[in-house]
Amino acid sequence: MKRPWRPSPFIGASAALHLAAGLSVLARPRSWPIALGLVVADHLVLTAAGLWPRSSLLGPNWTRLPAPWAAAGAVALTIDDGPDPEVTPQVLSLLQARRATASFFCIGERVERHRTLAREIHAAGHAIENHSYAHAHSFSLLGPAGLGADIGRAQECIAAAVGEEPRFFRAPAGLRNPFLEPVLSRLRLRLASWSRRGFDTVNRDPGAVLARLTPALRGGDILLLHDGHAARTRGGGPVILEVLPRLLDAVQSAGLRTVTLRATAVSQRSA
Repeated sequence: MKRPWRPSPFIGASAALHLAAGLSVLARPRSWPIALGLVVADHLVLTAAGLWPRSSLLGPNWTRLPAPWAAAGAVALTIDDGPDPEVTPQVLSLLQARRATASFFCIGERVERHRTLAREIHAAGHAIENHSYAHAHSFSLLGPAGLGADIGRAQECIAAAVGEEPRFFRAPAGLRNPFLEPVLSRLRLRLASWSRRGFDTVNRDPGAVLARLTPALRGGDILLLHDGHAARTRGGGPVILEVLPRLLDAVQSAGLRTVTLRATAVSQRSA
């Protein structure tokens, strides 16, 4: 059964503005410049909301874990853009060594190419979530049909690989548009962004990446790293492999523990 879609207050207000603008032009044709200006301004705000990954103006967006999990000292480690046959196995080894769990936001096309690796992620107790099928730069420009086809295809290939459908979605680069939330609702997916990101696809300095993730680390944080498209250090190694052990040490030192997004959503629904 699909998750009910309810327009956010912002989307509702936007629709009302468009209707009012149209009616005003019909009633007073000379008012069209004002009506057009209001509609253009509204579209600019809609675009800005889509370009702000942590915004909830377009619909629900997990930027932190639910309050009970935050109070219990849980943080969610999320790892994007894999699976990568070079990097992901090493990430899994680091997580296993520290008995940590993560949510892997995987690209559907990569799951199709590396099904065995996807199964290894799942078998190790981690969650595999939906990060689109193609990870296209034009993702946020797609309409409802294009979004549904891309996200739905990723759902299907991930479920076929690991036997379990994703429950969360993260847009490529976090960029989206007003058509996304109805599609996620139909596919029973929740949008998730992050509270802290290290920019480890572009920053080659592990220390700088870690410095973005660890200051005042607290329960409820959703942390973002990348096993796919990972930047390389000056020594040529993926940045995540140097950051992850130190990040997990910081989590432990702060008295926190890692959980998957899926675990917190399941408990919240059953509560």
